Formats: sequence, C-alpha cells, structure tokens
Amino acid sequence: MTHVSQPPTHDTPTFTPPRWVSWLIALTPIFPPLYLAAFGTLKHLRQLPLTARRIVFFFAATQLVAAIFTPAPLTSLGLTAVRTAEALAMIAAGVYLRDSRTLRPLLWGQLVIFASAWGYTLYTQGVAGVQARLGHPYYYIVTLGLVATIALWLIVYWRGAGWWRWPAGLFALATLLASGSRGPLLALLTGSVAALAFQRGKHRRPWLLLPVVAVIILAMVSFRAQITFKPIERLLNDQTSGREFVWQDAVHGWQTSPLGGVGPYQGGPYLTYLFKDGCQLTPTLERNEIHCPESLIPWAGALLIAHNVWLHWLLETGIIGTLGLLTVTMYGLWLAVRQGDSFTLAIMFGYLAINMVDVVLTMPSVHFSELWWLLIGVTFNAKK
Repeated sequence: MTHVSQPPTHDTPTFTPPRWVSWLIALTPIFPPLYLAAFGTLKHLRQLPLTARRIVFFFAATQLVAAIFTPAPLTSLGLTAVRTAEALAMIAAGVYLRDSRTLRPLLWGQLVIFASAWGYTLYTQGVAGVQARLGHPYYYIVTLGLVATIALWLIVYWRGAGWWRWPAGLFALATLLASGSRGPLLALLTGSVAALAFQRGKHRRPWLLLPVVAVIILAMVSFRAQITFKPIERLLNDQTSGREFVWQDAVHGWQTSPLGGVGPYQGGPYLTYLFKDGCQLTPTLERNEIHCPESLIPWAGALLIAHNVWLHWLLETGIIGTLGLLTVTMYGLWLAVRQGDSFTLAIMFGYLAINMVDVVLTMPSVHFSELWWLLIGVTFNAKK
C-alpha cells in the first residue's frame, strides 16, 4: 500500500490513507468480510517498536501453546491459528493507519446499519417490534447498541465536523435507547468518563460527556412521565438475564482443562444454559420466524459466548491463553492513557467495562471486535 501523508491541520490525521481505503472502512459495517483486507498489511507489524513486537509475539505464542493443552489439540491449533492470524492482521492494519481519526469513515456505514435496523424492524413488526427492542437481520441487539455507542464517540470526538453531527448523534442515540442494551450503556458511561479524565491537552472538555447526559435525561423523562417504552425500562432494571448461570457453566468448563481450555469456538457444549436452546439466528430473525437452517445446527455452539471476556478466554484458552490477552489489554490501556487520544481511550475503557458482562474481543464479528484489535495496533505504534 502507498502511504499518502499531508501536513497536519486542526483535527486532521497526521496520515491520510488513499481514498479507496477510506471507502473500504466506510463499507465494512455494511459488508463485514471487507475487513479481511487487513491481511494485506501484515508486513507493517515490523514497524512496531521492539517492546510492542515482543508483546504481540507473546500474545500469539500463548494462544498457540494453549491449544496444545486442549482436549482436541489438532483442531484447536488450526482454529487458534486462524483467529490469531486475524488478530495480527488487524493490529497490522492499525499500524498502517497510524491514527484513530482515519477510522472516522466507519460512521457512514454505521448510520446505514441504523437506518436498515429501523426500516427492517418497522416493516416486519411495526411499532411493536421497536417495543420488543430494535433489531437487525445480521446485527445482534446488543451489538446494535454497542455500534451506536461507537458512533456516538466518533461523532462527539470529531471536532469541527459541522451541523450534521446533531441529527447523526440523535439518530445514534435513538438507536442505542431502542436497543435496550445495558452493556453498551455501561461502555458509553465508562469510556466517556475515561476519555474526559485522560484526554490529551491542558483543557478538559466536559461536553465529551454529552451522550451520557442525554441518555440519563431521556431515561429520567421517560420514567417520570411514565412513558411506556420497554427498551428504556429494560435499561433501568438490574436483572442479569441469566448471565450468572452462564458464568457458572464457563467456570465448570474451564476446570475440565485449566491450562489450555477447551479450544476456540469449542466452548458451546459447556455453556449448557445457552446450548440447550439449540441453533438460533439473531433474535430479530427468530421473531420473524426465520429459523436456523439445518446445515448450521452442528455448528450451533461455535459462537456461543460466556458473557464475560475473561471467563470466555479461560474457557477457550485456559490460563496460558488468558495471560496473553491480559498482557495485550493492560499494555494497550497503559499506552492509551499516556497518549491521551479521546476516541482510543473511550474504546479501550468502554470495551473493558462491557467485557465484564459480554464478549466483544473475540473474532470474527460484524466489525466491533476488529476495531479493538485495530486500535491496539494504532496505540502500540504511536510515537508519543
């Protein structure tokens, strides 16, 4: 790839990729397999500083070594190699892009996803579908909320972007609320506070908390006025939705193979609380009576998650693999705080929070997991 550089101006990235790369980034939320283009940047891993390279190597090594200690080592080695290769490719893409601001085109694809979610839900289920939580054909409900949170961060931290940020921000905020997802709300709160606390520069910008304040005000108005909107009501309750049973299953599964876990994408049968429901597509498709095809039934457990990233990684990769993820995460957080980039801080700390009740780092995903690994590359390669 050819690097195109330009002198930095107000809030302009220090590196501007070719136009086709920006288009690729914008289209990825709509057609997620486009992120496989990141494999074309693997050579950029050599540009990482020595310490960062060692940590990336340590991560990859721990994942592969862990696979040896699983119940099915050959299968696990193959699956681990694929997942680790994707993680390395995304890190390399981050090294290539250099600056979190080059990811702003993601917003255009995300807005298309929001429009299609509202259109599909209203067309197939009417207002009752929104009451039952806004959905999308291939984005899970929680995923839709998380992507709306990411979009809000892109909008708020895009300084000097113009008037369009207000309608775009309100659209993303409405999507977040209609998804009724508490994990993304936790991410929004934690990430926004971290961005405010550790942002670069002498002057604090409290308006960075604007999305959080807006969510709180809307929730309070809905509650006080006794407006019946079930997604917001769900945001205000403290139920765990059965996660405690999933966590227990994950611990019991990990105990069967504590060193290397049970292998990537092989933890589903151990998560009995979820596995008993069989093969299901997205909740939105299930509500529309579009069920899992028979050809996918044997793979029903492959993408089941433990609803906590550390328990999930323990289940799949044991102590050895989890140590590698912990090392990458802690080093990335430390560098993000030192560098003070608002968007990176929001993602790093926001994901840290939501990962306590969900799993948003394992790949493949519809682009949100890949975004985290890409920002690891940006952070590891930053000069300051």
